[in-house]
Amino acid sequence: MIQNLLKEYVYYLKVTKNLSKNTIVSYQNDLSDYLTFLSEQYAIKDMSRVEKKHVMNYMAKMKRQKLSEKSIARKLSSIRTFHRFLLVEKIVDENVVLKISRPKVKKQLPTVLNVEETNQLLLAAKDPSALCLRNVAMMELAYGAGLRVSELIDLDISDLHLNQALVDVTGKGNKERIVPLGENAIAALRKYITEGRPLLHPMERETLFLNKSGSRISRVGFYKIVQQLAIKAGIDKPISPHTLRHSAATHMLEGGADLRAVQELLGHEDILTTENYTHISNQRLDQTYRVAHPRSTRKEESS
Repeated sequence: MIQNLLKEYVYYLKVTKNLSKNTIVSYQNDLSDYLTFLSEQYAIKDMSRVEKKHVMNYMAKMKRQKLSEKSIARKLSSIRTFHRFLLVEKIVDENVVLKISRPKVKKQLPTVLNVEETNQLLLAAKDPSALCLRNVAMMELAYGAGLRVSELIDLDISDLHLNQALVDVTGKGNKERIVPLGENAIAALRKYITEGRPLLHPMERETLFLNKSGSRISRVGFYKIVQQLAIKAGIDKPISPHTLRHSAATHMLEGGADLRAVQELLGHEDILTTENYTHISNQRLDQTYRVAHPRSTRKEESS
């Protein structure tokens, strides 16, 4: 049964590729739908019978369902890597997906905050309560170290080395990196650990960021915090916890940081991912020029 091959592939992703649980679930969902389509529409029980036309028809089905180009591209990527696995394992003789072009996806630059908006967001979290001390520490750390949400909420106290101004971070694929900490993040973390955290769960010795019940805070929990603080700060941009990471990267590049250094700090495997932020920096620079420079086109046209 072709569904058994999916189980083998999931095991391969987990053990050999060491991918995160969320990534594996994404692959599993994409491929389960694809294999169900092959089985129901073409009664395929042997993956060696799959042809290019079958994959093309599956893509056509997704278009009829009005899936976005981005979603179709992601699913095709999952299918391509699955067929590559089948080829390596000699279950098929060729990867029929290789000849299928990836849908053109319009690149959308991530939303970022300027420095003033970032400060407003951080100030909105200021409050002496235990939960607010936690919120300030999370916000300062997420922005100051440019962490992914999963990296932030998975931190334990033992990952912090405040005297050395460093934090041990476990990123995608369980890859570890050491990230420097700024003074604001260190001060916020010290205050939270000594004054706020003991009020949330005095007996919990490992987990860094706790919810009001004393358990590890969730992604959804932190998302709600960021949304509430954005409203309080009067920020009307569509932001999420990841916006803090995007903003950190952009501000570092605007401040003259080396692209490779930013790549290493953020834990990007591909420098092209980091280069996206240079487009944001250039775009913001262009906007600043057109508004402020006395010889810009906009200034001359309006005179």
